[in-house]
Parts: sequence; structure tokens; C-alpha cells
Amino acid sequence: MSSRILMAMSGGIDSAVSAMLLLEQGYELIGVTFRTFDSIRESCLAKEKGCCSIDSIMEAKRLAETLGFEHHILDFRQTFREHVIANFVDEYSHGRTPNPCVLCNSHIKWGALLRAADEFGCERIATGHYARIAEYEGHYYLRNAVDTHKDQTYFLWMLTEENLRRTIFPLGGLTKPEVRQIAFNHGFEALSKKTESQEICFVPDNDYRGFLQEQGVCIAGGNYVDAAGKILGQHTGFCNYTIGQRKGLGIALGAPKYVTHINAEKNEVTLGENDELFTHEVKATEARLRDTEGLQKHFGTTDIPVTARIRYKSPAVPARMDITDIGTGKLRLCFEKPVWGVTPGQSLVVYQDDRLIGGGIIA
Repeated sequence: MSSRILMAMSGGIDSAVSAMLLLEQGYELIGVTFRTFDSIRESCLAKEKGCCSIDSIMEAKRLAETLGFEHHILDFRQTFREHVIANFVDEYSHGRTPNPCVLCNSHIKWGALLRAADEFGCERIATGHYARIAEYEGHYYLRNAVDTHKDQTYFLWMLTEENLRRTIFPLGGLTKPEVRQIAFNHGFEALSKKTESQEICFVPDNDYRGFLQEQGVCIAGGNYVDAAGKILGQHTGFCNYTIGQRKGLGIALGAPKYVTHINAEKNEVTLGENDELFTHEVKATEARLRDTEGLQKHFGTTDIPVTARIRYKSPAVPARMDITDIGTGKLRLCFEKPVWGVTPGQSLVVYQDDRLIGGGIIA
């Protein structure tokens, strides 16, 4: 296998430390950074998740030069806009809460990285994601990272086996504090102290309303209603809300209320009690599984014991997975205990032990 690896550089600490580790292992690196979206907002420049700015692209280039390997900038702004941003806007316009990082990883990053790897004569690619890869019974799987607080397998469930065969995750066995220490030990003190951001790279300051308006989405106010349809008050536009939201509703009803449903067609946001957000059953579309035949053969049924996550920060909890309709891209999970705040548009990601075996988009 070739010792040349294509290293995806973001300008942040994780990809930089990944590069340091691979260089120490004797690999030859070629660095690439995607130009996906340009933001002129200064608030994103100091944050670790810096793919929203030209400054972070140049920082990635400087890091590669400092570490001694060549670096290339790949312009994917048009593709990113056509696929990731267009999907993000469309999903919010239909009252759903999308996960753009999932789509970007699968449709933009890995596709572009592998094509670039072929062009530069690289057998494999590497990124700074916190995840591991394992081979099990002839198939390649994602495994949870050692650092459970940073594990990013949730965002990578769409990756194919071919993607995984050619990918290295140098940080999968490390914790975030260890990564910061490695950067510090290599003389990158400022980088080791860079703060993190949970913002989506193309929506600085989490200003979804402003971003959607910039994309031409008309956000008009509408009615808050209860489960029976009774009008409770006025909201500022259904795009501004997500399932389970309690703060920032701008309405006083004498007791805490939560967003339990969003009706985009009527521009209505339903408010209810916390208990109304619990459910045992979750359905997903666009589903895919690793080794479906093997799962059926092993369990002798389409009802399979798994654990699953319904959002990034949720733990994987026990469930039974019905794969009767997997041929049409549908999954149904019944959780042992009810889960809270199931949100259409988010990912349903399924595991066995610490192996990611599939996922889908919550319907």
C-alpha cells in the first residue's frame, strides 16, 4: 500500500494534529482544503471550526507549509451550494431540522477527497474526525472514538465501505485533551488553546433566521397552537423553531411549554407539555445498513437488537430494529424506553456494540 496520504486540512487543531501523527509514522502527506462557503463575519475567525472563512483556509495552508508538505485549495463552492446549502434551506422551509454535516461528509467531502487522492497518487485519505474503523466478518465498519464526548460517528453514517477502506482517522484513539497536548508539544501553543464552536460552518453566530432570509426564504409570523388547534399566540415564523425547543418562544403561558410539532404548510407551531415529546417508535427514510444479509442470517429475523442515537449529543440506547422495508430505504425502531424530542430531518444512527451498522433520516 502506498505511503502517500491525502490529508484534509481545515485550519483547526484536529486536522493539524492528525497530520503531525501521520508524519511521525513516516507517511508522505499532501494537504488539501475545501473552499465551500465564504463568510465575512469576523465572529467565526477565532473559533476552531473555521471552515467558514478564507482566513482558516490560509491557516491550513500555513500549517501544511510549517509541517513540511505541499498543500492545495479545492474550490467546491458551487457544488456545496447546490447540494448542502440547498438541502438545508429546503428542509427548514418544510419544517424539518436538517443535519448538513451528514450530507456534506457523504456527498461532498469523501467524494471530492477520493477523487483528489486518485489525482495525487494517494492510496488513502485522512481527516481529523474522532472515529475509528474496524473490519468485521469481511465488512468495514465505523467504531466509536475512544473520547465519547467527541465521537463523530453520528455525522459519518452515510460513508460507504469503499470510503472506509481508504480512510484513516488518526484521532480515533485519543481524547481531546491529549490532542491539545500534542499540538502544544509540537510548538503550536496558540492552536492548542483555540476555542471550539458547535455552529454550522456556513451559519455564523447560529443566526438561522438571518441566513435563511439571505437565501431568499420568506419568514412570516404565524400562530402558536395547542394539540387541539386552539390559538395560543403568535410566533415569528416556523423556520425559527425546532422540536423540543422551550427557550426563546416569546410567549408566556403560565407554565413551561415545548415545541411538539411544526406545520410548515399552515405556518403553525404546536406547543405542549414535556411528556408529549416522548415516543417509543421512530421511523427513518433514506436508510442504509451495513451487511443486511448478514444481520438477517445471524438473527434469523428482521427484528434486530441494536442501540441507536436520535441526535448527536444523545447516547446510544437499546432498541429493536425492524428492517422489513430496508429495500425501499425505510427503517423502524422501537426503543426499550421512550426517547425524547425526536426531530424530523435529524439522523437516526444505529449501532451494535461500538460498531455503526447503519442509519437513516428521521421521518
